[in-house]
Amino acid sequence: MPWTVDQPPASMRHLPPELRRKAIEIANALLRERMDEAQAIRIATAKARAWALQEQRQREADTGF
Repeated sequence: MPWTVDQPPASMRHLPPELRRKAIEIANALLRERMDEAQAIRIATAKARAWALQEQRQREADTGF
């Protein structure tokens, strides 16, 4: 069952909204590739955190801070 922002996996409920949206997007893509749900959640959360860090670094580089 695909997850939504309104109904994320329990382990993603504590994530900030932008990070949660990205993690759900990634997790749902992994589920479409027939990955196990627990593994998809772990991988998606890690990849979303890496994405958020990259986004933050890019914003800092763009603004000079």
